[in-house]
Amino acid sequence: MLNRITMSPPVRIAIVGGGQLGKMMTTAAKQMGFHVTVLDPTPASPAGQVADRQVVAAFDDGEAIRAMAAEADVVTYEFEHIDSVSLIALEKSGQAVYPTPKILRVIQNKLTQKRALVEAGIPVAPFMPVPSRVDAEHAANSYGFPFLLKACTGGYDGKGNALVRDMDEINDAMAALGDCEIMAEKFVPFTCEVSVMVARSLNGDIKSYPLSENEHEENILRRSIVPARVTDKIADRARKAAESVMSTFSGVGVFCVEMFVTPEEEILINEVAPRPHNSGHYTIEACVTSQFEQQIRAITGLPLGDTKLVTPAVMINLLGEEGHNGSAVLEGCAAALALPGVHLHFYGKAMTASKRKMGHVTVTAPVLEEAMTIASKAQKMLRVIT
Repeated sequence: MLNRITMSPPVRIAIVGGGQLGKMMTTAAKQMGFHVTVLDPTPASPAGQVADRQVVAAFDDGEAIRAMAAEADVVTYEFEHIDSVSLIALEKSGQAVYPTPKILRVIQNKLTQKRALVEAGIPVAPFMPVPSRVDAEHAANSYGFPFLLKACTGGYDGKGNALVRDMDEINDAMAALGDCEIMAEKFVPFTCEVSVMVARSLNGDIKSYPLSENEHEENILRRSIVPARVTDKIADRARKAAESVMSTFSGVGVFCVEMFVTPEEEILINEVAPRPHNSGHYTIEACVTSQFEQQIRAITGLPLGDTKLVTPAVMINLLGEEGHNGSAVLEGCAAALALPGVHLHFYGKAMTASKRKMGHVTVTAPVLEEAMTIASKAQKMLRVIT
């Protein structure tokens, strides 16, 4: 694979998913000279706007995925909620798919993911399957209130989670999650949430990025602060935990390992995402090698890049405003870009909706406190409206 990058035509990459993560992966791949095809049901998707070609098809369209893969040297994906069965079949037929869809299938289900982590000796919050109301009551008695009920599949940005505060809320919480497999998890009184982007190459080399401190509102990431404001001891524990996760899953590519830091300075793994992640967007401007370039390097057999932090950074998500559903407009762009160290990414999604991720801003500065001050100003200026 290392020699093929100099050949004509260039190595062909297929990406399942055409959202912002796919767009940034595609941009990194094109910078390195690769041919990129993306698959997404939305015409002119964000990634489709910069890729060589877009296949307009559903994420569970196995036939379309197979046809796209037939014209690619390697297949990857930008998010978890896709047809892993088709990807597993592709891999069995000899197609290179990274990260391996066998691991994707484990990670797609929160219960099997947690069981795999426990089996590997990686610390997580106590959990149990909840097939019935009786089991939910058992979880309440075991964990106390509040505790969490989670849909084992399909949840993201807080969707698929329900915080249960007393016995009377169990029925409503289970009904809200719908007819699906459910698990319970003990509520962790954490001091902060952090994440580590970690990459693994085809030959097993592993490199971690600096720890990101993440702040959420209504279960949606709003701000990432790098370097995280934790002790060196915690940062080292988080890095080692993330690298243990990567070794456990034998992943190829970039994974995000989300964690809780407890008051006792324990690290508990919350979730694992087998792909670049929102909390790693800061790497584009603040690190030697972005998480997206790293993903392309890893899946094409190139050496992993330097993950060193060049400058402190703060990333702010730009979400659709409440009450605005329709054609997207970014207000305050000129004012925000007049501030020093502001880097704007607007994803190119045609339609906005309340709390939809429409873009992000990363602010870099020599000192973290300066980056935080400027990011706060930029956040107040920028609004995604119709």
